[in-house]
Amino acid sequence: MFAKLFAESGLSLDRLKALLAVGAAGSIVKATGGDPVKQSQYSRQIKELEDFFRIKLVERHGKGIRLTLNGKELARISRFFLLGLSNFQRGCLTEEQTFRIGASASFIQRFLVPAVSRAEVIQGDIRYILEVVSDDEIERRLHDLTLDFGVTTSAAISRPLQLKELGKRRVGLWTPNALYKDEKSVALAFKEQQLPLAIAAKELDGCGVVTFGGHNCRLVCDNFLQAFEALKEEQVAAILPDYLNLPAGSKSFFRVRVTEIDSRLFHFRLAWNPRLLRLNPHAESRKNFLSKSLAEQITGRSA
Repeated sequence: MFAKLFAESGLSLDRLKALLAVGAAGSIVKATGGDPVKQSQYSRQIKELEDFFRIKLVERHGKGIRLTLNGKELARISRFFLLGLSNFQRGCLTEEQTFRIGASASFIQRFLVPAVSRAEVIQGDIRYILEVVSDDEIERRLHDLTLDFGVTTSAAISRPLQLKELGKRRVGLWTPNALYKDEKSVALAFKEQQLPLAIAAKELDGCGVVTFGGHNCRLVCDNFLQAFEALKEEQVAAILPDYLNLPAGSKSFFRVRVTEIDSRLFHFRLAWNPRLLRLNPHAESRKNFLSKSLAEQITGRSA
């Protein structure tokens, strides 16, 4: 079955590892940490892979290089194969399992950290690596198997990736008393696009809130956590999800009802690649744990 594959030299785990490293780093220099000996080695190994398969695997891109379409496909196959070997080795050596989870910064702080920080989780034999990743990047990295799980607000995801609904939360407009004293004034200022705002544009995309092209956006933040901190300075209003620890009991802030904002919902979904479940026998139980624990965190239910 594999006679032709091994009929000539040029294919090895080391060469495939070099291709993965260079593809991830975007250049041979970055992949080797500037080591000239390794640079020569990686260049030679990738050339040997190209000679073996008789195709181009990398191409120039700006000051670095990137994988060609064939290079990306070989990298995907290689990553899948090496991940299976790595999991097999860990099982043989009874080593701890590591799972990478991607989500937004605010979701990680509010839901993910509490879910994986409980005593029974921390004291177990599973290690978690939490990464701030956008929805688009989550999808790509799940396909590449460089993430094990992701929490996304996307309603659909490309095959063979799968989704499981975790729960939904609302967003609202919060304003400091230092700006306006009543809801009517704030609502009018917002309608007339005069209300100074701090917004987390990327995260707001996840629930389809109105676009802010004409609004008085004084601060465009990377995430809700930053917008929340800006609100506390009492110089701008902010559109925030109800899962943050909003200053509901404070007399310095109040929530304003705005239909186009209050009608929007965040639907959080756990995403994974079913290939991971076939490669790693521990992944199924982690998927079930995350689904249950995060759903409880989001909906406020306890087991």
